[in-house]
Amino acid sequence: MIKEWNLLRVIACLCIVFLHSTTLNSRHAGHPEIDYYDVFRAIICFATPTFIVLSEIILANRYPDRLPNQFWQKRLKFIFLPFVSFAIIDALNAKYFNPNVFLELKIFNNIVMGTFIGYFIFIIFQFYVLHYLVVRFKPSMKWLLPVSLLTMAVHLSFMKMNIPFVHEHQALLKLPFTAWFGYFTIAYIIGKHYKKLQQELLTYRWLTLILAALSVLYFYFSFESGNARINSLRLDLFPVVLSFSAVILAWGQLIPNFRIIQFISNYSFGIYLLHWQVLRHLAPYTVTWFNHTSTRVLALFLMGLVISVTIIKLISLLPFGSMIVGNIKKLSPKLKQTRDTAQVVA
Repeated sequence: MIKEWNLLRVIACLCIVFLHSTTLNSRHAGHPEIDYYDVFRAIICFATPTFIVLSEIILANRYPDRLPNQFWQKRLKFIFLPFVSFAIIDALNAKYFNPNVFLELKIFNNIVMGTFIGYFIFIIFQFYVLHYLVVRFKPSMKWLLPVSLLTMAVHLSFMKMNIPFVHEHQALLKLPFTAWFGYFTIAYIIGKHYKKLQQELLTYRWLTLILAALSVLYFYFSFESGNARINSLRLDLFPVVLSFSAVILAWGQLIPNFRIIQFISNYSFGIYLLHWQVLRHLAPYTVTWFNHTSTRVLALFLMGLVISVTIIKLISLLPFGSMIVGNIKKLSPKLKQTRDTAQVVA
């Protein structure tokens, strides 16, 4: 695995855990009156689309011409079955917190309509299908890219409309690939040409910081103008996702291949699925153990992360563990020290 991909996955994973730590802290302790707090929360929503984009970058890089044998079987086993498992776990937790929840209906809605934290897997599987169609029919990106961007812009603009249908079906409207289509084509292009883009990103790494700063500035003015939703389906989040990803992919080439990065990256899929359930149980305690928003959120984040990893590790030891938390690969005892980047910079 290319090391900056691991870093990007880790940052996206940690950001989503941190975001949800702020969400649950607000639910139990009240929303804090802190300057730029909500702007920050909205910006780190870049994490989910980044995680989805990275999945297609890797896919396009590894399989630019055809999908390998056993492709669908492996993804059904290691991705879809964990999705189903956590759809059930989420429903059981919902029943625990609210006895009035109709358990069978909640399980059905989670699995069929993605009405829980694992909805992003629906998007990833649609990207798999899109990737298959692209490598099968080889459409020109010269027209597919603008079409995908326009399609996504129309879909996301529709979701902002103040009409009852949109408000009532937000959970379903975020699932179709059309809401994420622009991310797919950009990710496909990046992945297919990554060897060349990798060098360009490294060469112009300072420019990536400028672009990221401009995207944050644009996002801030958009947020202050009244677009204060805190979710991943914001059109103004698109440049943030791309520019932040560019920063990490560029500067990540200069960062040593730390074992902790590989470790968290290896557990990231399970963390995405499990952390929400852990945080829900921890939050009532952290708001009583700590007195300030910063310490409450940080404690909830760290404890939630450690407990999630521990649970994932224990489940992975079971014979059927990979069908619940995904495939956890063993880390090599020694990490190779890469010097290619240093030579390029020199």
